[in-house]
Amino acid sequence: MTITHPIGAEILAPPALRAAGAISPQVFDSIRRRMVLDYCKWDSQIGDVTTLADFPLILSADAWNELVARSEAATGELLDAEDELLNRPELFADLGIPRAVRRALEKSGCKAVSRSPRIMRFDFHLTAEGWRASEVNSDVPGGYTESSMFTNLMADQFPNCSPVGDPARVWCDLLANRAGDGVVALLSAPGYLEDFQIVSFLRQRLDERGVRAFTARPEQLIATGRQFHLNQPEYQGPLGLVLRFYQAEWLPRARGDWRALFGRGDTPVVNPPTAVLTESKRLAVIFDRLKSPMATWRNILPTTRDPREVNWRDDEWILKTAYCNTGDTVAMRDRLTARQWRTIERDVWWHPRSWIAQKRFEATSIDSPAGRIFPCIGVYTIDGISAGIYGRFAANPLVDHSAVDVAVLVEKPEMAVA
Repeated sequence: MTITHPIGAEILAPPALRAAGAISPQVFDSIRRRMVLDYCKWDSQIGDVTTLADFPLILSADAWNELVARSEAATGELLDAEDELLNRPELFADLGIPRAVRRALEKSGCKAVSRSPRIMRFDFHLTAEGWRASEVNSDVPGGYTESSMFTNLMADQFPNCSPVGDPARVWCDLLANRAGDGVVALLSAPGYLEDFQIVSFLRQRLDERGVRAFTARPEQLIATGRQFHLNQPEYQGPLGLVLRFYQAEWLPRARGDWRALFGRGDTPVVNPPTAVLTESKRLAVIFDRLKSPMATWRNILPTTRDPREVNWRDDEWILKTAYCNTGDTVAMRDRLTARQWRTIERDVWWHPRSWIAQKRFEATSIDSPAGRIFPCIGVYTIDGISAGIYGRFAANPLVDHSAVDVAVLVEKPEMAVA
């Protein structure tokens, strides 16, 4: 669900990041089968194209420590900004939040919500100037299967390296603890295989912890007083927790009383829908209007402006919507037809508050068994602490829905090469 915005110069990667060699086809086929049969990775191959890499990316220990420090500092800043924004509804429209969601936030009383459990993922790219973040997934980040199970299986083949966390384990431990003896509803949007396989995987992991969990749609939730109940074929009854893998800006599409998710009832909702505030790509546009300094986030994020403030038709800028998902609305003029660009121009002209202009940066490509690739390193924080990496790469600077999932391991310091 993330992208880079670079020009894409061919630059040799520094030792901070490199690709290892591919493992044997027999071993890789065994790993891929386990991912499909045991861990709900049903889209591991689409046609003749695999979506899992048969080699890992290797980070240096120093690079990992740098990404940890930046991600954890940025998490604290974003949570502080979220609390501030909840008390400043006059800024909601400038964030590009859909009107129906803004009204739900305002009606809820705009109060601070519990921060725990809370998960985010920061997507970093290596550039000539160092690590830059293209975005944060603070609402409903995915990638748990790949960052945990796939990474651990690949790590078994590389004894000189190690995984740096297990996001699925940490996340599900926290969810199980928060749910207590209650039942968990795992919300996702119908018709999206990628989303359904994620909630199915989480259901398996919760079941291993003795937690009853059921996949569901928002319209199957019933708000009764201060508690949510679930009404679906497998289970009808009260809930101990709602896990929302359904993007907040999509909620107005759902039938039923989705607005109750914004309330402050007795049933925890994680991540809370208030995450829509920091998920907005337009957050950077209002930095100067916040009391929170946002020092780390300003440092790692490319220059971001309201389209009305810059000459976004210049090739040094890219455009994307406030709630861009997996690169679906990224507009690079040199990658679009004249007709496509005219359509974008009209929409930006009529709806500037729904868009941002962001400076393009030069992403570093690296050599790999798959050829020259552009990697994206997604660093998770759970309750503010780093918890692992979700890696992807593409053959061009735009790392979107067609990217290949790749395990990311960290080199043991004593094994580092010059």
